[in-house]
Amino acid sequence: MNEDALVPRPVRDSQSEMTEIVLPNDANPLGALLGGRLMHWIDLAGAMAAHRHSRSYVVTASVDHIDFLVAVRVGDLVILRSSVNRVFHSSMEVGVKIFVENYIADTAQHVASAYLTFVAIDGKGNHLKVAAVVPESEEQRRRYDDAGRRREIRRAELERRRKSSR
Repeated sequence: MNEDALVPRPVRDSQSEMTEIVLPNDANPLGALLGGRLMHWIDLAGAMAAHRHSRSYVVTASVDHIDFLVAVRVGDLVILRSSVNRVFHSSMEVGVKIFVENYIADTAQHVASAYLTFVAIDGKGNHLKVAAVVPESEEQRRRYDDAGRRREIRRAELERRRKSSR
């Protein structure tokens, strides 16, 4: 592994933005964006941030729940902004915030937010250690701290499910 690969990097190095236009194939019969299509785009946007930060292959390990706040219609633009919130050992929590923009009406609304966990791997699927992320703003520090709390909640829920399946 390259020595520079584990040098801590600022959140801004992972920040990514992806824009999609909603086409009829992306929508249900009522012309609203399919939730599964949006979840696919969220996964891609999150992976971009994880790739940029880890400089390696990544796989999706988990996705926290997603609440869809407003409908997205055919013809709307969907903007997905992502960045690494926190790094653990080989895993990273990535936040993705989604907006819908109607360029005709010149409006933008928050659609959803999601937290995904990605694991860095090599070409054979072995986990790789990931460089720490350095939050620089108050908002980034809050997201960093919140990621630690969310990780504890995820771990407790996983342990609860393991015990109940025995």
